[in-house]
Amino acid sequence: MGFRHLYRYKYFVLAVVFSFTALTSHSQQLKPQNEFWRNVRYGGALGLGFGNDSFSIALAPSAIYQVSEKFGTGLSLNFEYSKFGDSEFTAYGGSILNFFNPIPPIQLSAVLQQLRVTTNYSSSSLLLDENYWTTALFMGIGYSTRNVTFGIQYDVLHNDRSLYADPLVPFIRVFF
Repeated sequence: MGFRHLYRYKYFVLAVVFSFTALTSHSQQLKPQNEFWRNVRYGGALGLGFGNDSFSIALAPSAIYQVSEKFGTGLSLNFEYSKFGDSEFTAYGGSILNFFNPIPPIQLSAVLQQLRVTTNYSSSSLLLDENYWTTALFMGIGYSTRNVTFGIQYDVLHNDRSLYADPLVPFIRVFF
């Protein structure tokens, strides 16, 4: 007699059994998040410049793996484009990033950067197209506040083919 009474509510009973089974199997499939991804931080840099008959943009998305509280390492992609009158400059490549914080607000950095540079320079008397690779090794120091670090870095490999006119380059890094 008890089963006949349940027969009237068969759809309700089936729904309860199905829900319980689905919830049980779902909870067994939940796995703790991989420790690796908990230690990855994303960020990078963005730059825009405008002037008389000129434009420039720089993008450098980055990912850092925080090895410990004091040390982080990662990779960055780099892209820069500038146009000055009829002349154009493009650089693209990548960087290996290493950061060390001896104390929380101070960040020491070593950044190895490899870029492919293409220039198309034209003036009334000269047309010059160049394609070459350039390598920079920046050693820097910065002040960190939460997710932002600003400071200065020095390119120890600076030469006449370097991307920047001066070996001292200021920086601002943002990571989340």
